[in-house]
Amino acid sequence: MIFASKKLTLPDPQDALPGSPEPIRVSPRHFVNGHPIEPPFPEPLRLALFGLGCFWGAERRFWSHARVFSTAVGYSGGMTVNPTYEQVCTGMTGHSEVVRVVYDPALITYGELLQLFWEAHNPTQGMRQGNDIGTQYRSGIYTYDQDQYDQAIASRLAFQEQLARAGFGVITTEILPAGEFYYAEDYHQQYLAKNPGGYCGLGGLGVCYGEK
Repeated sequence: MIFASKKLTLPDPQDALPGSPEPIRVSPRHFVNGHPIEPPFPEPLRLALFGLGCFWGAERRFWSHARVFSTAVGYSGGMTVNPTYEQVCTGMTGHSEVVRVVYDPALITYGELLQLFWEAHNPTQGMRQGNDIGTQYRSGIYTYDQDQYDQAIASRLAFQEQLARAGFGVITTEILPAGEFYYAEDYHQQYLAKNPGGYCGLGGLGVCYGEK
């Protein structure tokens, strides 16, 4: 991840890379818990989509929660169809590195996932996360329905108040309807379980979401 493009602005649509007609193929089962990472997912499972920097460490934050059903990493928010990792790293796809979370709302709420999201990274850095610099590392919440969107907006406002009290700056997290999710290459899936000593540049600000 540390060798990614240093581009800090999203490309114009006409300049985006064209992509590929074929999607990337991945192993259908989660390396850690064996649950499916590809749809269809049975009821009452739901999806959530987050970008919080390098997706290796970000995914681990979510799969480590015992009540999360499964996770997968990929690319979203851009223009290139079926992008590769190398293409995303050029900064010319517009995509973020994201984690798609599959969860049962009876076991873990969307609000709890938002708490994991806010506490796991620094949402004030714009097109970077720590030493990882580039548009693919931007902070983002990508919502699947109006309820998720409303909760995400409210959570950003609430966490901004807490960060301001702690002396931190303005949140740059984008909140948008979820676009197409493109799976990252299979070796990226659950990377830090397959490579326990692998790189993870993720770090929070030490401010607890919801604290008064």
